[in-house]
Formats: sequence, structure tokens, C-alpha cells
Amino acid sequence: MKSDYELSLRDYIAIIKERALVLGVSAAVILAATVAVALMVPPIYQSTGTILVESQQIPPELVSTNTTTFADERIELIRQRVMTRENLLRIIDKYSLFADKRLSEGDKIDQLRNAIVVEPLTTFVRGRGEATVAFNVSFEHRQPEVAKQVTDELVTLFLNENLKQRTERANETTEFLTQEADKLGAELASLENQLADFKQAHANALPEHQTLRMNMLSRSELEFREVDRDYKAAQEELRYLELELSAANAGLATKTGDAARPASADQPQDLASLKAEYARLLTRYKEAHPDVVAVKRKIQALEASGNPTAVASTVSLDAARVRAKMSAAQERITSLADQKRELTKKMEGYEAEILEAPQVERGLVTLMRDHDNARKKYEEIRAKEMGAKITESLEQENKAERFVLLEPPLMPEKPIKPNRKKIAALGLVLAPAGGGALVVLLELFNQRVRGVGALENLLGKRVLVALPYIDTRADVARRKRWRNGLIVAALVLAAILLVLIHLFYMPLDVLLLKFTSKFA
Repeated sequence: MKSDYELSLRDYIAIIKERALVLGVSAAVILAATVAVALMVPPIYQSTGTILVESQQIPPELVSTNTTTFADERIELIRQRVMTRENLLRIIDKYSLFADKRLSEGDKIDQLRNAIVVEPLTTFVRGRGEATVAFNVSFEHRQPEVAKQVTDELVTLFLNENLKQRTERANETTEFLTQEADKLGAELASLENQLADFKQAHANALPEHQTLRMNMLSRSELEFREVDRDYKAAQEELRYLELELSAANAGLATKTGDAARPASADQPQDLASLKAEYARLLTRYKEAHPDVVAVKRKIQALEASGNPTAVASTVSLDAARVRAKMSAAQERITSLADQKRELTKKMEGYEAEILEAPQVERGLVTLMRDHDNARKKYEEIRAKEMGAKITESLEQENKAERFVLLEPPLMPEKPIKPNRKKIAALGLVLAPAGGGALVVLLELFNQRVRGVGALENLLGKRVLVALPYIDTRADVARRKRWRNGLIVAALVLAAILLVLIHLFYMPLDVLLLKFTSKFA
């Protein structure tokens, strides 16, 4: 046959008539196979439990919680902790799942994980958008009782694991904050000891005593000036006594009176005493001073009269008295000098402490800043520790966000798999498609010439006369046998389908009752 010849509609109809038996048988076989698969596939039951994510009962403004993740993240975390190898093996052994000995332990765990479904249920929450408010825990198995039991076990694991996880987290948070508080407490105590040692080591240069040191320095300076004045007065008195001693050694000693003081006006005086007094006054005042002028007049008056008073005592007695006064004056000068040295040393100490105060203040400020920072951290961590303890009590009393069993798993009444109707409908589609594909395949391998047009196209010449095919008695008998066989096969196939439906899908009487009830 040439490649440019195309089959006509009449040719396609002829092929269908010729291959009707093959097309019918193949379509029936495919349909029967799909129906058999739909009926013979074992049913899978699913049991589902719903767990509600209940929010915290006590307002978060009063008691905060340590939950920092969203519900779907916590659900996924708990799912990973529930579906551990240990838990799954325990469930497999407890309910005798996967009795096939050819399966390894890993294969059983994988099949169990594939049979467990955790599905979050979300809703729109104002201010948060889509939020998870609950989730379903499901398990699939061929036996409805086992499906329910395993789902109960899984729901219990989810609830217990959530409580355990939140309690452990609260305990770990409290323990961590307690350890940190102890560390900060030890650090704060160390800083307090350092601060106390620093203050003790620089007790005389602390900034808070600066005003007191300034006052003490001023007082010491005032006292130093007073001592210095007394010291100078004692030195002048000593110089006067030295003059008086010189006069006594010369035989001009006074009869009575104190060498350290000028004689009063009513006491008897001699010329030597007046001259000694005059010399002493000149060391202190000028010649125009009234006291100097008065003593000078007395001396002039005595000299003019020519009757000086006689010496009442010997020279040695006057000299001894003067030496005794000089010794007392020297001791006083020594004492005053010692006081001046002590006061000078004290003032130098005050000045050194005043100069040292800024450096001490700098070190003290650093220690105080470290101490204040450590104290603030300690108080903050203690407040957090108290909040963590309250949160721990909240978790232990199950007052925080929790998982609540909303709908317990029920015994499944109908299988969820397979969808027998869809499989049968697929068979209705595949049956004619498969039969048609078989006919096309057979025609591809068939080299016969179909009709007058194909023959003219093959020979390149026009056909004058075409004789139709004449059926013989043998052909008629053969077609009759095929027809009868096809009817018998169809009846047998229908009987087999009814038996399969009765055994694997639904009893025929129940199916008939449901069918008639729809039209009643």
C-alpha cells in the first residue's frame, strides 16, 4: 500500500465491524480487571483526633510566658519529638503492626510514619493573619480498631509531650536564671569587697571628706600662725634676757622685778634696769614710740639727779635668776619649734591628701560605676528569675497555653481508601481506549488491501468490477459460535463481578436495597 492513501470513514467502519469481537473482548477484560482491582484492594480506615491550641488563661500583662514561637512551629517540633524511633517501635510492638516478617525494622518505621498524618487547622486572626488554632492527628490502617487505638496513643503522646516540653523549658529557664543570678551575686560581692578595701586604703583622701580636710588645713594654718607668733615672741624675750644677763654680769642687775617684764611705775627702779628696758623696747618699737620716750625720760631724770639706787643683791644671784629665765624661754622656744614642725607636717599631709583626692575619686568612680552596673544586672536577673518561677508555676498548674483534646479519635465506619467508584469509572474510560489501542496495533501489522480505493491506489489503475465477499455456511456457523461464546463469557464475567461485589464491597441484598431506596 502506498503511503499517500488515507483510510476513509467507510474503511474505519469496516475495521470496527471486522474487529468488533476483539474490541469488545479487550474492553470487557479491561473493565473487568479495573472492577476487580476496585473490589479486591483492601480498605484503609482512618481515625482522627482533633487537638485545640488553647491560649493562656491568665492575661499575659499579669504573668508573662516563655513561649516565643508560633503554634505551627511548636506543633512541628512536638511532632518530631513524638515520632522518634523509640516511640514508633514501641507502638509497632504494642499493637503488632506490620506482621510481615520480610520487612526490616527501618521499613516498618517508614511505613508507620507515612501512615501518620498531622494537619494544622488555621483561621484568620485579626492582627496576626493566618494562625493555627488546632490540628488533627490521624492514622491509617486496614483494621478500624487498630486505627483508633494507635490514634489514641498518638494523641496522648502529643498532649504529654507538649506538657513535658513546656515544663522542661520553664525549669531550664528558671535554673539558668538562678545560676546567672548566683554568678552576678558573687561578682557583686567581689566588687563590694574591692570598694570597701579601696575606701579603707584611701580613707584620708576620699572625695566626701574633701571639705573636712580643707577645714582642717585652714585650722592648722591658723594654729601654725599663732604658734609662729608665740615662737617669735619667745625669741625676742630670749634676746632681752641675754641683754639682761650681760648687764647682770657687769654688776648692773636689778634689785627687784621681772626681767621679762618692764617694771611698773610705782616699783623702785635703778638706772641699769631702765637702760635694759630701754634697749628691749628699741628692739620692738621705734624711738618715737610713747613707751620708749617715757623710759628715756626716766633715764635722763635719774642721770640728772645723780642718786641711782644701790644694787640690792650680788651679781651672781641676778645672773642665776636671769639664766633660769633664759632656760625656761629656751624650753618654750624648743616646744614651739616642735609644734611648728608637727603643724607643718600635718599641713603637708592635708595638702598631699587634697592633691591625691582627684586620683582617688577617679578610681572610686570607676569602682562605683562597676558596682552600680553589677547591682542593676543582679536586680534585673533576680526579677527575671522571679518571673521565670511564676511562669514555671503557671506551666505546672497547666494555666498557660496548652493543648486540649477537642475531639477524641472515633472508630471509623467507612474506609477512606480506595475510592472504588473512581477506579470503576477509570475502567469505563480505559476499556474502550484499551480496545481501540489493540485494534490500531493489529491494523498496523495487517498488510491487507481494504476496498476498491486502496486497490486502485496500489495498482495505479482503475477497477472496473468489484465483487463483494460471499459468506459460506462455515462462516455463518463460525460467527454464531463466536457470538454464543461471547454471550457465555459475558454472563460468566457478570457472575464473577457479582460475587466479588458481594464478598469485597457490599452484600448484594444491601446493595439492591440501597438501589431501590433511591427510586422509591
